[in-house]
Amino acid sequence: MRSICVFCGANFNGDPDLRQAVDLLAEVMVNRNIALVFGGGKVGVMGLMADAILQRGGQAIGVIPGFLMDKEVGHTGLTEMHIVENMHQRKQMMNDLSDGILTLPGGFGTLEEFFEVLTWLQLGLHNKPIGLLNIGGFYDHLLKQMDVMVEQRFLKPTNRELVLTSADPIELVSLMAGFNPNPDEVWFRERNLT
Repeated sequence: MRSICVFCGANFNGDPDLRQAVDLLAEVMVNRNIALVFGGGKVGVMGLMADAILQRGGQAIGVIPGFLMDKEVGHTGLTEMHIVENMHQRKQMMNDLSDGILTLPGGFGTLEEFFEVLTWLQLGLHNKPIGLLNIGGFYDHLLKQMDVMVEQRFLKPTNRELVLTSADPIELVSLMAGFNPNPDEVWFRERNLT
């Protein structure tokens, strides 16, 4: 992988474990020459992630809609900054610029981004690994809900398995690097609707 898109919040709750995970993720990405693609903000976890990458000499590529430049305080020290018109273009460009997607703790926007690119993977629109960095059990309830979806037969087990999860940034990046789903097992292709 040459680049990983990191979805994360424009807020930071002060959790030292999350801060440590951000630093460790930045370290493993820079050591493996993996560029960061992210939402382009200087505040919250976005800002922490970008700064951690840049402080280690890595590449940080931001993608931000013009209307959020002030609200999310667009980062001015990035390797590249792309300003787009809207949130849809942001998500598409972030996906296009990355070889994998990793999600840190965040709010509604973070989850919306995660689920859209996960749906794209399920539909066979891309073949990139998608990981949840489950710091301190932050995503335990969400992962349990996915299991309920399988139990209730709204989600196939093969599609549930598309979500790679770990609390350890090094392990998660390694899982993502080894990701190779069988395209014949995703929901869309199973029904020959491509």
